[in-house]
Amino acid sequence: QVQLVESGGGLVQAGGSLRLFCAASRRTWQRPVIGWFRQAPGKGREFVAAITWSGSTTHYADSMKGRFTISGDSAKNTVYLQMNSLKPEDTAVYYCAASQRIGIQVSEYDYWGQGTQVTVSS
Repeated sequence: QVQLVESGGGLVQAGGSLRLFCAASRRTWQRPVIGWFRQAPGKGREFVAAITWSGSTTHYADSMKGRFTISGDSAKNTVYLQMNSLKPEDTAVYYCAASQRIGIQVSEYDYWGQGTQVTVSS
């Protein structure tokens, strides 16, 4: 069964850091790309970053470059999102998702986790 479970969210002050975890079932490897998206209250789901299981290819939304880092460990079936210099506008539910290819559109990902809440206070 394809399954994705996010964890690591929480409450942090502006300027702080969090590391998110996306635990994937082995069947998820049939989708070679894992992406992170986020959805703030009243807004649509937006792309954050994506990575191939091999780790050879990564892609970031422009607003996340220099602050967020995506990485993965196929042996642990886990993809990470390291978030530094957090801002209140980063507050959102963060989701990981699986896709056949690197993409920035929600529609390109066909398996999704339940999300983990990240709240950044000012």
